[in-house]
Amino acid sequence: MSKHPTHLSFRPRPFPVFAWPLLAVLACAALWILTLVRANAELARAEAQVRKDAGAYAEAYEQYITRSVGQMDQITMQLKFSWEQSRDPRLLDDLRRDGMFTDSAFRVVALVDRNGIVRSSTRPALLGADLSGGQYFGQHRNHISTALRVGAAPPVFGKADREGKEGDGVLFTRRLDTADDEFDGIVLMAVEARYFTSFVSPATLGVDGVVALAGSEGRLRIEQRSDGAAFADTVAPLLPLLPLRGAMWTSERGVRLAEGQDGFRDGLPRVLGWRHSTVYPLVALVGLSHSAAQAGAQAYWLDGRDRAIVASIGLLLLGMAGAVLARRGLQREREQDEVRRAYRTATESGNDGFYMAAAVRGREGDIEDFRIVDCNERGAFFYGMKREELVGASLSRIDNALFGEELLATYRKAMEAGFYEDDRKMPVDNRLNIGWGRRRLVRVGNGLAVTLQDISERKEHEVQLERLANEDSLTGLATRHAFLAAMPAALAGARTSGAGLALLFIDLDEFKHVNDSHGHATGDQLLKSAAQRLLSLLRPTDQVARFGGDEFVVLLHPCDGERQAASVAARIVEAFGVPFLFKDELHAVGASVGIAMYPRDGLDAETLVRHSDIAMYAGKNEGKGQYRFFDPAYSQNLNSRARLKQRLLEAVEADQFLLHYQPRVDARSGELLSMEALLRWRHPELGMVPPGDFIPLAEATGLIVRIGEAVIDKACAQLAAWRAAGAELVPVSINVSPKQFLRGGVQRQLSAALSRHAVPASLIEVEITESAMMGDHDDILAELAALRALGVKLHVDDFGTGYSSLSQLQRLKMDVLKVDRAFTNELARSKEGKVFFQAIVSMAHALGMSVVAEGVETEEQLDILRGLDCNEVQGFYIARPVPADEMARMMHQRFLLDLGLAAEPPTQ
Repeated sequence: MSKHPTHLSFRPRPFPVFAWPLLAVLACAALWILTLVRANAELARAEAQVRKDAGAYAEAYEQYITRSVGQMDQITMQLKFSWEQSRDPRLLDDLRRDGMFTDSAFRVVALVDRNGIVRSSTRPALLGADLSGGQYFGQHRNHISTALRVGAAPPVFGKADREGKEGDGVLFTRRLDTADDEFDGIVLMAVEARYFTSFVSPATLGVDGVVALAGSEGRLRIEQRSDGAAFADTVAPLLPLLPLRGAMWTSERGVRLAEGQDGFRDGLPRVLGWRHSTVYPLVALVGLSHSAAQAGAQAYWLDGRDRAIVASIGLLLLGMAGAVLARRGLQREREQDEVRRAYRTATESGNDGFYMAAAVRGREGDIEDFRIVDCNERGAFFYGMKREELVGASLSRIDNALFGEELLATYRKAMEAGFYEDDRKMPVDNRLNIGWGRRRLVRVGNGLAVTLQDISERKEHEVQLERLANEDSLTGLATRHAFLAAMPAALAGARTSGAGLALLFIDLDEFKHVNDSHGHATGDQLLKSAAQRLLSLLRPTDQVARFGGDEFVVLLHPCDGERQAASVAARIVEAFGVPFLFKDELHAVGASVGIAMYPRDGLDAETLVRHSDIAMYAGKNEGKGQYRFFDPAYSQNLNSRARLKQRLLEAVEADQFLLHYQPRVDARSGELLSMEALLRWRHPELGMVPPGDFIPLAEATGLIVRIGEAVIDKACAQLAAWRAAGAELVPVSINVSPKQFLRGGVQRQLSAALSRHAVPASLIEVEITESAMMGDHDDILAELAALRALGVKLHVDDFGTGYSSLSQLQRLKMDVLKVDRAFTNELARSKEGKVFFQAIVSMAHALGMSVVAEGVETEEQLDILRGLDCNEVQGFYIARPVPADEMARMMHQRFLLDLGLAAEPPTQ
C-alpha cells in the first residue's frame, strides 16, 4: 500500500474543527502571494526582454548604417578619382546615362569647384549655384583631410517637388585636390533619409517603435516611427533626450528607459537602445514601446488575479466543509483481542510496514471500500502518522487526491485473486517517509493483510545508474545511447500510424574556436546554453539528444513533410545566428543542420543518423550556417572525395604534378610581358584531373602548403631550363594560396628555390588573393616586405571577389592588380560593367599599380579594355594554358595577338 491518508479525527476535538478553515485561509494567502510573485516576475521578464531587444535592434541598425554609409564612402571616393583625372563637367551626366544615381533616394550629386560654384550636378537647377557659404564647404577648404564628412542635408537639397527641411536628408561630402594637393572643391551627395529608415514597420519594431540616426559630431538627426509616420515637430523629436546625450555620447552602446521629461515628444515611454558606429561618427538609436512590452505582463496579472479569486472561493468553501466533517466522529471497530495481539507480535518487531484492511461491502455484497483496522508503528511512520491516527481510516479517504480509484481497484483485484505484489513509486508528498515501496497483499477472510517494504534506497541507486547512462551530465539532454535506444519505438509508432518523422543533425560551426581561445569552462557553458536554446525552439513531443562534442540530434515526431522540417531547421539556424553572452562577452558560433526524412531517407535509426550527418557536412562545405536535406548524391560525393583525398596524398608523394603556363600580353601591342604558372595533376589512371576538383580539397586538407612549395621549386627549375636552352625569358607569376601565405615562410621558400636554381628574383612574381591578406596586419606587412626585399613583384589576384578595400591596397603597396574574370565578362553586357571596370582602372593607376584583365575571351572585350586604358590582358582569346615546350615557342614568337590560339576555356 502506498498512500498518504487524509487526516481524520474520530473524536470531537477543537483543533480539527478550526484546522480546516485555518488551512483554507493560509492556502488563500499563499495563492495570492504566489500570484503576485509570478506577476512581478513576468513584468521583470518583459522588462528585461524589451531592453535586450532594444540593444539587439540598435546593434543591427548600427551595422546596417555602417554598411550603407560605407557604400556612399566608396561612391564618393570613385567620383573623387574620376573628377581629379578628367575634370569633365559632363562626368555626372555620363554616369547617369550609364545607370548611376537613378535611384530617387539620391536627391543631389554634385561637383563643386574651389570657389563654391556647382560645376556638375544631377539636378540641373543647381548648376552655377554658390555653395561656398555652407559649413561643410568651409570645413573641407580649411582641412586637408580627404575623409568622408557626414551631415544633415540643408534645405537647398530637398526634393524638387517640395521644400526640403533640415533633418530629412543626409549630406555626404569629400574634398577634391589638385595635383599639388591644394583645395580644388568638393564632391557632394545628398541622400534621402528614407534610404536609412525604409525597413521600419510595426512587424520589425512593434507598435510605436522608433529608429533614429544621429551624428555624434553635429546636428544630423533622422527619425522614423514604425507606422511610417514622421514626427510633427520641425525640430527633431529626440530633442527632449538631450539629458541623455552624456550617456549616449560617452558610451559606445547602451539601453535606457526614456519617459517623462526625458522622453519623446509624443509622450509615449520607450526603451531606447543606442550604439555608436565603429567606423563613422554616427549613432544608431532604436526605441521600443515600453507599454507594448508590458501589455503581456499586465494581461498575465489580470488572468492570474481572476483565477486566484475563483480558487480562493473554492478553498474557503472546502475549509467550511472540512470544519463540518471534522465534527463528525466515526466509531472504530474493535477486532478480537486474540487477533490483535497475534498481529502485533508478528509485526512490531520488523522493519516492514504491516496493515490489516477490512472490506466494506454494499447492499449487493460488492466491495465499496476498505477500512484500516490495524497497523504497526513502522507502517504508520511511512505515512508520517501515529498508529492510532491511521487505524480506523477508510481507504477512499486516505487515497483522496493521491491515487483516486487506482488503489481501490488494486485492493479489489487482490481480494479476487487472493494475492497481489508489485513495486510502486509513492506520490510526491512532503508528509510521506517513503519514496519507493514493495507491496504484498494477501487475502485473509473478509480483508487483506498488507506488507509494505521500503526499497527507496535501492530504487534511487537504480534511477541514478539509469540517469547516468541516459542523461548527458553537462546539458541534461538525452545521451547518444538513450536516443538510439528510443528510436526503434518511435519508428515503429510512425509505421503503425503512417506519420512522418524527420531527423535533424546539428553541428555548432565555430565551437572549436571558442573552446580553444576561451577555455573548456566557457565551452561547457556554451554547450549548456545551446541546449537550452535548442529546447526552446521545439515541441514537447520532439526528442533531443547531445550526440557528442558540439553535435546535437533532434527527432521531429510527428513531422508533416519537408516543409515543416525546413521551417524548424530554419528557426534553429536563425536562433543560433544570435551570439551567446557570457561574462559580458559575445560568442558567435552558428549552426549547420542536416535533415533526413523517414521513411524516404532510411527505415532505421542508424541509416537516418548517417544520412542526416552527411547532409549536414554537405551544407557546411557549401558555407556554414545553413540546412540541407539528404540527397543520395551527397553520399556518393563523400565517398568520391575520400578516394580523391587518398589519391591526392599519393600524388604529393609521387610528384604527379606539373605546370602549364598562360601568357600575359600588352593590351595594345600584344607583346608577351609575363606568364602565369598553373598547376596540373596527371594521374596514372585518371589522366588529367581538373584543378577545380583537387585544389579545393588540397586547401581543405592543408596539403596545399606542400603543393605550393613544390610549385615554387618547379617554376624556378623551368626558368633555369629555358635559360639554358637560350630562350628570351619573361617573368613567371606563381599563385600563393591563403593558407600558404598566412602560415608564413613563402619568402624563405622562394629565396631557397631562387638560390638553388640560380634564377634572378626579377623573373618571379607572386600572386596573392584579397582573402589571404585579411589576417594579422603586422604579420602580413612583414611577409610582403620580405618578399618585396627579394626583388619580386606582388600581384593582387582575383580583385573584386573578396573584401576589396582601397585603404588596404594603399597600405600594402602592391605592384599589379589582376581584375577577376567576372568583371571582364560584364564589359560587353552592360554599361555598369564598363563603369565599374573604369573605376577599378582609375583607382589602380592612382595608386601606381598596373592593371591586368583576366578571362579575356573575345575581340570585343579586348577593344573595350584598350579604350579603358587597361595595361595587360590574359585569357583564352590570347592563348590557353600550355605545357613548357609550347610556352618556349611563344616566348620566341613574342607578339601573340595574331597567333590564333584561342580555345574553349579549360578549368583553372
